[in-house]
Amino acid sequence: MTWKVVWKAEAERQLAVLWTAARDRSRMASAAYEIDLQLQTDPNEQGESRDERRRILLVPPLAALFTVRAERNVVVVVAIWSFEKPAVD
Repeated sequence: MTWKVVWKAEAERQLAVLWTAARDRSRMASAAYEIDLQLQTDPNEQGESRDERRRILLVPPLAALFTVRAERNVVVVVAIWSFEKPAVD
């Protein structure tokens, strides 16, 4: 079964800020794409649970906090951040 993945506006804004500041924008975009792909299939088995409705998924260099709305077959990405330290010049 395929799940619909929706990004909250704040998560989209966070991703845009990270992408703009990234040295390797392609890697950042690939990670965001991979998050979408993984969440489309059995999201309750992706990442780690954080509380009864939230989970976290790590796809370097990104981490995504998401909720699963099983009654609607929807996954909502609530927040996104980079967990890798920036490269030093």
